[in-house]
Amino acid sequence: MNTNAFETYESEVRSYCRNFPAVFTTAKGSFLYDEDGRQYIDFFCGAGALNYGHNNPYIKRRVIEYLERDGVLHAMDMYTAPKREFIEYFEDAILRARGLDYKIQFVGPTGTNAVEAALKLARKVKKRSNVFALMGAFHGMTLGSLALTTDADSRAGAGVPLYNVTHVPAPYMFPELDTVAYMERLITDDHSGVEKPAAIVLETTQADGGICVLPTEWLRRVRDLCDRYDILMVVDDVQVGCARTGSFFSFERAGIQPDIVTLSKSIGGYGMPFAITLLKPEIDAWKPGEHNGTFRGYQLSLVAAKAGLEFMLNEHVEDGVREREKIVAHFMREEINPIDSRIETRGIGLLWGVDFGKFGGNVSKQVLDEAFRNGLIVERVGRGNAVIKVMPALNVPLDTLENGLRILSDAVRKVLSEQ
Repeated sequence: MNTNAFETYESEVRSYCRNFPAVFTTAKGSFLYDEDGRQYIDFFCGAGALNYGHNNPYIKRRVIEYLERDGVLHAMDMYTAPKREFIEYFEDAILRARGLDYKIQFVGPTGTNAVEAALKLARKVKKRSNVFALMGAFHGMTLGSLALTTDADSRAGAGVPLYNVTHVPAPYMFPELDTVAYMERLITDDHSGVEKPAAIVLETTQADGGICVLPTEWLRRVRDLCDRYDILMVVDDVQVGCARTGSFFSFERAGIQPDIVTLSKSIGGYGMPFAITLLKPEIDAWKPGEHNGTFRGYQLSLVAAKAGLEFMLNEHVEDGVREREKIVAHFMREEINPIDSRIETRGIGLLWGVDFGKFGGNVSKQVLDEAFRNGLIVERVGRGNAVIKVMPALNVPLDTLENGLRILSDAVRKVLSEQ
């Protein structure tokens, strides 16, 4: 394995490669292959950018066909056939099919840019600078999104103060604390010292926060709070959207409609860079060019995104996720939890966590390394990076899903037996 070029010339900021020391060359479905020909089951899924697996053949065919006919690749925000086709399909097959009414804003092709657009719009519409976010949140690495994010190491990289955000305890942090009532008190108490927010920004399941599923009733109460106090509700579905939790939008389980929704990662369909911000028509207060970017609405991403949506609907991926969720939940309950009483497991859809936070040392890193040695790629998230994140492709074959889970459980047993 020759890594000299990376170690000599690539910045020290590189991270994932330090956990997965292999040089990868090819990928298909739920598998990655390194240059020595070794196969790995991928339960990392591009941090959520590859919901339909590597090199999905349905999407790949559409992308290749578009390239071969010399379709326009770069057009700023000019009108193009791929953009029209994506808009029409998304509005009809995704939004209207769910009773939702949103306009689509094409932003720079990253999740953090979609969040930046949401923040700017919320502050513009409500003419307030403050925003509420939850402890445990991750929303991106640019300054506005980073101000929402609570991970200490990420925030330290900013190099400047991060302003205009009030962080509120997530509902799982203090079970005895009614965090919705707490937010209401901050808003209404003239001695709270907290400015009324323009928006409340949240992930319905905190992924990088440690796979923490926010209660359905809590989400409904936040929606009601926003309605009563003229606050915009912003749901960040960058990682947990696109059917990851069992429905295309993660908030569908609560029966709510946020005012703004951010999508990226798997909305690109093929690991293609793409992001959009959805906004209710009545708050579309942008002036032309007020939030722009050279690569917003990249044409090949639009082609891949539409094909990805078609694949998701034609193959009934949402139903498949709910079926696989039962398999993972059963495995966690019957195979992982009994290994040690200190282990906690939790999740939704095909997003699960194995929490080693009650152990001393660096158990999660040892489990990750042991799993990798045995052909499974998983990520660590949460407080102290103590949570192993299980995030397979949404169409992962059942035998591959079970094999990957078995590698994980064997790794946990081995590591804990050596403690």
